[in-house]
Amino acid sequence: MSAQETIKRIRIKLNVNGSDYFVDLEKGYELLSEVLRERLGLTGTKRGCDYGGCGCCSLIIDNEIVYSCMMPAIRAAGKKITTIEGLEKDGVLSPVQQGFVDHFAFQCGYCTPGMIMAGTALLEQNPNPTEEEIREGIGGVICRCTGYIKIIEAIKAASEAKRKAQ
Repeated sequence: MSAQETIKRIRIKLNVNGSDYFVDLEKGYELLSEVLRERLGLTGTKRGCDYGGCGCCSLIIDNEIVYSCMMPAIRAAGKKITTIEGLEKDGVLSPVQQGFVDHFAFQCGYCTPGMIMAGTALLEQNPNPTEEEIREGIGGVICRCTGYIKIIEAIKAASEAKRKAQ
């Protein structure tokens, strides 16, 4: 028997957007981005570069921003995963999502999920960031279409909306 023939499926439980999913991994190194998109049908998490260079695959795991294209799915077992699909609640967009709509903070839309996730994670840690802190907070997500001005405006507006709602 070869080494590959002896590899067995591994069943893991992922908590994604508040729901538990059992996933059989055929190999222990399947990437979280692949599992989310291909197995769970959560295609909002984009795959741009597959090496953590663009940030399009960003999501939040246990309140930290993570590049899902670099994380083996097995490492996400037992953690709280939030994807772009999990931000909207009962038909209401999250403050950052609404900010992106209100400020036209997207063009092609490919980086948008990663930007929204990075902005969301930033506001969870720093509810009133400066423009420089916003730039730093979204620094791991590359947008090739905009100059980031509308994105920064959207996150600043989301920060204000969250403070007013409290």
